[in-house]
Amino acid sequence: MDLKFGEKEEALRKEIREFAREELPPGWLAVMLEEESRDEDWAFAMSISKKLSERGWLTMSWPEEYGGRGSSLWEQLVYLEESGYWGIPGTMMGISGVAWVGPSLMMYGSEEQKEKHLPLIASGEPDGVWCTGYSEPNAGSDFANIQTRAVKEGDEYVINGQKTWTSAAHRSRWCWLAVVTDPNAPKKHQRISVFIVDMKSEGVTVNPLINYAGYHIFNEVFFDDVRVPASNLVGEENRGWYQLMTSLAYERGSLGPAGYGYNKRILDELVRYAKENNLFQKHDIRCKLADMAIEVETQRMLASQTIWKMSKGDMPTYEPSRDKVFNDQVQERLAITGTEILGAYSQMDPLHRDSRWSKIRGCVESLYWLFPGISISAGTDEIEKNIIGQFGLGLPRSY
Repeated sequence: MDLKFGEKEEALRKEIREFAREELPPGWLAVMLEEESRDEDWAFAMSISKKLSERGWLTMSWPEEYGGRGSSLWEQLVYLEESGYWGIPGTMMGISGVAWVGPSLMMYGSEEQKEKHLPLIASGEPDGVWCTGYSEPNAGSDFANIQTRAVKEGDEYVINGQKTWTSAAHRSRWCWLAVVTDPNAPKKHQRISVFIVDMKSEGVTVNPLINYAGYHIFNEVFFDDVRVPASNLVGEENRGWYQLMTSLAYERGSLGPAGYGYNKRILDELVRYAKENNLFQKHDIRCKLADMAIEVETQRMLASQTIWKMSKGDMPTYEPSRDKVFNDQVQERLAITGTEILGAYSQMDPLHRDSRWSKIRGCVESLYWLFPGISISAGTDEIEKNIIGQFGLGLPRSY
């Protein structure tokens, strides 16, 4: 595996860095997942989405007919690394539009769905923002146990049920929704379908779920007799499980490069703080930062290996799960290490990140609050390790 980037990739890296310096406020350091929470942050993120779209970066690896520019996977890797490092907001179009709804639509969507929704996502406009309706009060890791129902009536489906922990639902125009269409199927995963649901539809109610850090990122969403055109069914009825597994693989795969960029920036900021405060005289701090440098660089190697495999035309199996688990673990250890280095400053409320007492703009504090949830989102570490064991090590299923 050769990780030496060519002139094209390095030129793109330089261009993205110049963009970040020009478009982001001085000293900008994005707090993880903050952009959906406050109105002013969201407005800024959407303004950046539009500029990313105008430069052709927002969906750069997509085919040109869908609003992309047909860039290579290595160019996409550079973009994800740099956007994560600089904290460039507005790169996702909600929680999922760019990274996994779009690619999944290319694989499973009808021509009508692709022609309508892919250019909207690529445009950077609010009507291209998506959320994903997966988890329910009694269905998380046991994804096949979802209860939200869709019943066909003529040329429509009527949807009833509840989703929870739905990120960015309060900002999204569309939902990539998993529902039950055949409750009598012999196996649970054979009863699921995927629908595109307009979040402005009558009967959709979104209630906030405020997280430990004080951010409004998550929501519970209720569907009460929501009518959806039959043309919004993605692929075949009762084949949604396979589409959802594809979507989850795209989601997990996107976490590696962007996660590396974010983690590298936090590490660099901790090193800078240690230098400015003469903390390198303490042997334990030198060792902690050295350990984190090894882990962050290892994360980059793993994410790059996944991209390398894809660039050869091979479909990753366990690699996205591996990258996701390692990102979770690196962020947990980075949060703990940062808290130990910052000391009492790490107790500042993340919402006061602009205070002179909040070091590194509250990113360490925020990461410390959020890392328990990070290991659950997009599939718990336990589920991911089962995938690694089965497809990476050839072990029998344990569930």
